[in-house]
Amino acid sequence: MPAPRSHAHVPYAAQIRRAASRHGISPSLLAALVRAESAFNPSAVSSAGAQGLGQLMPATARWLGVADPFDPVENLEGAARYVSQQLARFRSVQRALVAYHAGPERARAGLRAAPRSTRAYVSRVMRFEREYREHGLP
Repeated sequence: MPAPRSHAHVPYAAQIRRAASRHGISPSLLAALVRAESAFNPSAVSSAGAQGLGQLMPATARWLGVADPFDPVENLEGAARYVSQQLARFRSVQRALVAYHAGPERARAGLRAAPRSTRAYVSRVMRFEREYREHGLP
C-alpha cells in the first residue's frame, strides 16, 4: 500500500531522526509534532510568540539551550529534549503532548481536563504519528 500523499516528503527527516535518537524518542512522534506545530516551517512564529519548527516559546528555548530557535537543527534538538523530559515525567505520550502544548501543570490533570484546543492538538499529533509509524519517514 503506497504511503499517503502527506508523507511524500518530510522536510528535515534526517535531522528529525538524529534528534529523536539522541533523546530516546520516536522519530515518528517528533515528525508528527513538528508537522502539527509548524507544518515543517522553520521560520514559523505563532501569535503567542512560539518560534521555529517545534514552536518553542523563547523562555523555553533558552531553558533548553536553544540559542537560535529558527535554526532547524537547534530547534529539533530542543523540541526532542523537551518531549523526552515530559515523557520521562508523565510516562504517557498523551500527557507529554499536553505538557508540550499547554504546559506541565495542565498535563498533571490529564487529557480530559485539558482545553479543547489541546485535546484537538494531541489527537492531531497522534494521528500524524500513527501515519509516520505505519508508513515510515521517507
